[in-house]
Amino acid sequence: MSVRSTAEVIDRFNRAFTGHEPGLLADLIADDCVMESVQPAPVGERVVGREACTAWWAALAGDRTSLFTPQEVIVAGDRATTLWTYRFGDGPDQWVRGVNVMRVADGRVTEALGFSKTAGEVPLASEPATA
Repeated sequence: MSVRSTAEVIDRFNRAFTGHEPGLLADLIADDCVMESVQPAPVGERVVGREACTAWWAALAGDRTSLFTPQEVIVAGDRATTLWTYRFGDGPDQWVRGVNVMRVADGRVTEALGFSKTAGEVPLASEPATA
């Protein structure tokens, strides 16, 4: 089996969220992956390990009430930066802009750091949005 490139890994990772297909994450996450979510500010929730990161992302990817839209993906070697929007409700103020900074090694995500522009809490998967 050939090792996927950083661009291939990040494309498939993003498709898991845009298509609400958490199954695409199955073999994309490294055993020693470290993820920091966009909240709670200022440093976000830290999730460690393949099983924990996959479960966290799978819940978000499977949430059909939200909409993740990559705006631009920049790949440089083992690093990828994705600028995105995330809509978590129907109201005009129920969306946020952000960026993920990720590292890929041997065809798997090893690090993912999320940052967003938000003044308050953004409901994530399994948290009901309030109007």
